[in-house]
Amino acid sequence: MANVSFHISNLLEKMTSTDKDFRFMATSDLMLELQKDSIKLDEDSERRVVSMLLTLLEDKNGEVQNLAVKCLAPLVSKVKEPQVETMVDTLCSNMTSDKEALRDISSMGLKTVIAELPLSSSGLTLTASVCKKITSQLIGAMGKQEDVSVQLEALDILSDMLGRLSGALVSFHSPLLSSLLPQLTSPRMAVRKRSILALGHLVPCCSPALFSQLTEHLLTELAKAPPTSMTRTYVQCLATVSRQGGHRVGEHLDKLIPMVVKFTSVEDDELREYCFQAFEAFIRRCPKEMSPHVAMVTQLCLKFMTFDPNYNYDEEEDEEDSMETEDGLDEESDDEYSDDDDLSWKVRRSSVRCLEALISTRRDLLVSFYASIGPALLARFKEREENVRADVFGAFSALLRQTRAGTSHRGLMAAGTSAGEEEPAVGVLKKQVCVIVRTLHRQLRERSVRSRQGCFSLLTELVHTVPGELEPHTPVLIPGVIFSLSDRSTSSTMRIDALSFIHVLLRSLPPHAFQPHIQALLPPVAACVDDSFYKISSEALLVVQQLVKVMRPQGQTAMGGFDPKPFVGEVFSVTLKKLKATDIDQEVKERAISCMGHMVCHLGDHLGAELPGILAIFLERLKNEITRLTAVRMLTLISASPLKISLASVLTEALSLLASFLRKNQRALKLATLACLTAMVTHHGASIKVAALEPVLSELPALVDDSDMHVSQVSISLLTCMAGACPSSLTKISSSLLPGVFALVHSPLLQGGALAAILDFLQALVQSRSSNLSYSQLLRSLTEPFLGGRPPADGAVLHRQSYQSVARCVATLCSSCPKEAPNTVAGLIQQVKSPGSPESARVLALLSLGEVGRSGSLGGSKEVQGVILEAISSTNEEVKTAASCALGSMAVGSLDDYLPFLMKEILSQPRRQYLLLNSLRDVLSAGPLCGLRVHVESIWSLLVQHCEGEEEGTRNLVAECLGKLTLVSPAQLLPRLRQQLDAASPLARSTVVTAVKFTIVDQPAPIDPLLRDCIGDFLRTLQDEDINVRRVALVMFNSVAHNKPSLIRGLLATVLPHLYRETQIRKDLIREVEMGPFKHTVDDGLDVRKAAFECMYTLLDSCLDGLDVLQFLDHVEEGLKDHYDIRMLTFLMLARLVSLCPAAVLHRLDRLIEPLRATCTTKVKAGSVKQEFEKQEELRRSAMRAVAALLAVPEVERSPSMADFAHQIRTNADMASIYQSVQGGEAVGATESMDLS
Repeated sequence: MANVSFHISNLLEKMTSTDKDFRFMATSDLMLELQKDSIKLDEDSERRVVSMLLTLLEDKNGEVQNLAVKCLAPLVSKVKEPQVETMVDTLCSNMTSDKEALRDISSMGLKTVIAELPLSSSGLTLTASVCKKITSQLIGAMGKQEDVSVQLEALDILSDMLGRLSGALVSFHSPLLSSLLPQLTSPRMAVRKRSILALGHLVPCCSPALFSQLTEHLLTELAKAPPTSMTRTYVQCLATVSRQGGHRVGEHLDKLIPMVVKFTSVEDDELREYCFQAFEAFIRRCPKEMSPHVAMVTQLCLKFMTFDPNYNYDEEEDEEDSMETEDGLDEESDDEYSDDDDLSWKVRRSSVRCLEALISTRRDLLVSFYASIGPALLARFKEREENVRADVFGAFSALLRQTRAGTSHRGLMAAGTSAGEEEPAVGVLKKQVCVIVRTLHRQLRERSVRSRQGCFSLLTELVHTVPGELEPHTPVLIPGVIFSLSDRSTSSTMRIDALSFIHVLLRSLPPHAFQPHIQALLPPVAACVDDSFYKISSEALLVVQQLVKVMRPQGQTAMGGFDPKPFVGEVFSVTLKKLKATDIDQEVKERAISCMGHMVCHLGDHLGAELPGILAIFLERLKNEITRLTAVRMLTLISASPLKISLASVLTEALSLLASFLRKNQRALKLATLACLTAMVTHHGASIKVAALEPVLSELPALVDDSDMHVSQVSISLLTCMAGACPSSLTKISSSLLPGVFALVHSPLLQGGALAAILDFLQALVQSRSSNLSYSQLLRSLTEPFLGGRPPADGAVLHRQSYQSVARCVATLCSSCPKEAPNTVAGLIQQVKSPGSPESARVLALLSLGEVGRSGSLGGSKEVQGVILEAISSTNEEVKTAASCALGSMAVGSLDDYLPFLMKEILSQPRRQYLLLNSLRDVLSAGPLCGLRVHVESIWSLLVQHCEGEEEGTRNLVAECLGKLTLVSPAQLLPRLRQQLDAASPLARSTVVTAVKFTIVDQPAPIDPLLRDCIGDFLRTLQDEDINVRRVALVMFNSVAHNKPSLIRGLLATVLPHLYRETQIRKDLIREVEMGPFKHTVDDGLDVRKAAFECMYTLLDSCLDGLDVLQFLDHVEEGLKDHYDIRMLTFLMLARLVSLCPAAVLHRLDRLIEPLRATCTTKVKAGSVKQEFEKQEELRRSAMRAVAALLAVPEVERSPSMADFAHQIRTNADMASIYQSVQGGEAVGATESMDLS
């Protein structure tokens, strides 16, 4: 400490030197000292440093003054509160000094201090006291009407302070407002503008009463019809307040709109601009409240977007003939009409931006916008002012984006529509494509780079929105693209945009659309490949790659109508140059490899003698760590080429390199390498020697492991190819490889693609006879762990999934060796019958019989039927379940033999009904449709008889069977299902509604159009008097909303009120149950409420545009105070809503915070059980995820209640730790999704 004090004293002494260099160096050294975290000043040193720096602010040398100001920043956090106050007092008093230089430097000093005031809880008292001092001084300074510069500085500092520390100034908000409002009438425009800026910073954190006071003041002043200059100020202030105040403006809109509309008729361009800025703010901040005024605002925008009194747009200009006009004449013509005093362009720009805001916030009016706004924007593409034209392009692009968002937002909607049906807005857009292209055609030849960039951006958006629709217009667009690529005066960005557009267009159109234009397009694109700027070269290589595919699409020979030969040389030379270069950007290297790979794949027969050289370069790129992944992918492409490119020159060395890649700890490289090896073995197996494959085979056993199922799947697929193409290669490694395959078969994780790959491998293995193991040895290795013999390789307990996997493998072996199958089946039957067989052996035997029977090879064997029936009657649950699955599988393979038998047993065996219905469900799920249709009537009558069963589990199975049966013959059975809704029994009605859920599949199905006509009848069960029927109706509604939202989109207006009603807590459904000495509360309505909230969550993803978000939030708010399960759901919903509709959530923020705060601060009673503590902890974490999502919205802490809650979280150690954990380890929590299966 003594050393620091001594050093500081020395520096302070030097600062008093008469030599300015001494003072400068000493101040610089002091700043370095103050920036050290370790420095600690004693009280005397603090006082002396502060005093000296404040003295140096008046130094004659400007550089010393600037350094002194910079020293104030680190000093704020190093000295105690009294010294900070001393600094502030001195700086504020200097602000009113007569010396202008001192005022300026003190103003900078104050801004520096404000920027450094701590926001953390420990420094809030200092911040608050300093802010109060500064504010009181600034309010005084603002009153100094005689010196405008003081006022301007004071307002500037005040804006800074309110922008950063508004929360600490709550007590000063009222006097600040009273001081700022008179400044709006200042004769100086600069004062008025800075006052508006300060008011904008004040608005987000002020109380509702103050906000109303400010708005009422502006309304009152505007009603007095002040001079135009003052009206401008008030309207501009209104726009700023609306932007910053958000939803709070909504309640005043009915008074504000007519007044602003009135001022648009005043002949003043700046006033009109501010009016449209105000409209834009209203639309963006209060879209719902603006609904009644949308038509009027749209009409005004359309009127004023063409407001150009000083220029006569000649209609002839739109004609193509005017394209011939001389450039020079055009230029003179433009200059003739450009007037520096003409501000009408600002009116046009603000009205176009207002239209863009409308388009962006009101997707529900999209179709009407295409009728009203779309043509008007197209007509304004001829706008003479470049800034305005860019905004016109931006607005039309927004219209296209909203159309695309509408189609993608529906997600799986297309699954519920017929092939010819499309969203209405897309249909309207398709009709306008011709006009859009014709209007943009001339713009593409404009000299203005910004205009052309706007055109390409808009065209790219158009391609994404309606892919394929530009095909007839390609001849019109290509010359414009070539012009932008060839024009030497064109900027790099322009060429990149043009290349990007042509790449998108090439990918969206069929090859024949582009083939006539290759001759014109190729030279400028080739020139771009040679460009020195890597981004242009990289983008051009992508285009060349697409052009290669256009020259000869895969599978089409050179005789197919288009001869690529004349163009191969030019494409090849520019690509080869980039391929050989080593001193270029990595992106260009990779794209050059990719481009050449496609060229060899599509045009390899035209490359002749060049081919070995190219393959040698690919081999070199394989050896380079940076380029090897791209090279592997291209070798895969070349290997699979229909041109049968010879790889003989590089095959052996490539296989050795690829084998080494299988050892690398880089998953993408492993997968690409396995795909490449598979392609090589499949297409070039005859050329590969067994010795060349040995390095690969030695690496494969390590990859067959359940730690990465996808790598295992691809590895086994490669082995299957080897068994077919090079059978001798597998003989040596059966002992090392097969144990891994069998371990994978016994893994509980095996399913889907990996299981299918193993089945193909076993089939190939048996058929190729390449393995040292015979059929019986393979069968024994698969089944041994289940027969009480050797356990699985890892010693783990056998999982239920492994029984299914082994059964599938046994059936595959049987189908591969038909001669062995009868003996195998006999052995399986014997295992089931044998009383001495272990349970695992009987279960596996039953499942294996089922899988063998699925192929129809068992026929209607009476022995098998008897064995199955006996097993279904077993006392062992696992055996019974396996027998049920086996019977279902056999019936799938032989419907006529097993289905009548199955139905007879269902009728005659009520005690085994559940298991037999389970078999029937399997039949209806997987059986052939043509076979099932014969039995529809008998199955229907059987199921209808069991609709009212007492057991819920059985009823659910009946419902699933009914649903799947309806899919077999929808036109016949769906009307019958609808008739069953009139059943007197609530159990029958609930079964029917549940059955509808199983008719909803996530893929297009023939039932979809029929469902669309009658889904409303099924949804009417949401009003059923029985609570259980309403619950299953909600579950069905959830399924429809998730899988086929298009079915219910038009019914939301009628369905949502019933859905929302089910979210209410009903006291008549809450009862008390006595449990010994205790009373326990039971809520019979809880399950229904949970189902309703689950539906609401699903609707957020699938039907957001059909929801009134504020009404939706009302029910989310109620859910935040409900039962534990429902609160967990609503916290998820709130986090989702924050990302989807932040403006609406901010609208209700103050009402949402209290339930969140209550959850985060609640503690469990001390004597509670462990589960209660865990539940409460999980609830708090879930609530904190919602809070974290809220705090991610930039404007949220402007709310005083949210700022207070955020402060509470930061200052409470327990809440702070939860917040940190959800922010870090569980950052995904904010957008966490719910399991909807």
